[in-house]
Amino acid sequence: MSPGVRKLALTAHVTTSVGWLGAVLGFLALAIAGLVSHSEPTVRAVYIGMDVVTRLVIVPLCLASLATGIVQSLGTPWGLFRHYWVLIKLLLTVASTAVLLVHTQVVAYLGQAALAVTFARGDLRGANEQLVFDAAAAALVLLVATTLATFKPRGVLGRREGPHDSSIAIP
Repeated sequence: MSPGVRKLALTAHVTTSVGWLGAVLGFLALAIAGLVSHSEPTVRAVYIGMDVVTRLVIVPLCLASLATGIVQSLGTPWGLFRHYWVLIKLLLTVASTAVLLVHTQVVAYLGQAALAVTFARGDLRGANEQLVFDAAAAALVLLVATTLATFKPRGVLGRREGPHDSSIAIP
């Protein structure tokens, strides 16, 4: 990649990744509000809003972060399968994406339940607690990925050494 394209790809990756983390933290705040609120209108609004935010913000940012991360790693000396930290970030992102896509079903269920005329907290069947746990876990995973990208721990896969790694390659 040319330096300009590389910076554009990096900007897109950082923006979508940080946006994803921010959206998940906002989702976590809504999940906690839905869990602890005693106001039925608030609970309804929270779960309807969470469904919209998941579909229109979190999922697109997640997919964009994955795509831009792959482009970024393939177009730079870091490589996709060269350094441990890049591979770990890729695996975390792919796993998080898979879990998120399954998780959207729970969010959609709660959004639909909140729209029902006969909505009652008992309709949630523990899904509200699951949302808090899942959002907190997602935030933690995204913070780990951010930490890996910031500190870039040494170590390469195989015996190759490149401009970004001065450590001895692990066989």
